[in-house]
Amino acid sequence: MIILAAIEVFKGAGLLIYPLGLCSAVAVFIICERAFALRRTAVMPQDLVDAVVNNRPLTGGRHTVLARIVEFAELHKNDEGAVKAFARLEINRMERGIPYLDVIYAAAPLIGLTGTVTGLLRVFSQISPETGLPDPVAFTSGVALALSATVIGLTIAIPSLVGGGWLQRKVENYAAQLDVLLERILQRGDK
Repeated sequence: MIILAAIEVFKGAGLLIYPLGLCSAVAVFIICERAFALRRTAVMPQDLVDAVVNNRPLTGGRHTVLARIVEFAELHKNDEGAVKAFARLEINRMERGIPYLDVIYAAAPLIGLTGTVTGLLRVFSQISPETGLPDPVAFTSGVALALSATVIGLTIAIPSLVGGGWLQRKVENYAAQLDVLLERILQRGDK
């Protein structure tokens, strides 16, 4: 019963279900991929952070953001500007894909609204020219189906908004921590 109702909702969106489905798939992919890529062990594992803070030899975490920054700093000991620019580049790489979530949470409701308007146009075009009245059953079910596109658009937009905000905040937290560690890394290179 629920599956049949879901199929009817998707049918109500008409052809716009395809761009809505694409928006949904892209949003899910970006949120899952960035959540995996931004785990603490992939960005700045605790053993490497402790080594930088305590000025100990660096071990572990060789394929992490912090390790790449430390490695670049060791290769460019006398160029503080280049090291800071490289760190900004790494932060930019952490943000990869997140701005597309902003596009999705803005576009999905608009695509849904377009589906609703076209669906309502279909419903209102079926009003009988003789009586000027619609068939009440067909009219109410047609309006309900037309509104389904907006519901789908909002269902895609809300998780995209929440996921984008969460991921952006995560990157900002890492950026702040990396700024502090970068000072330590640069002091380490001066010695």
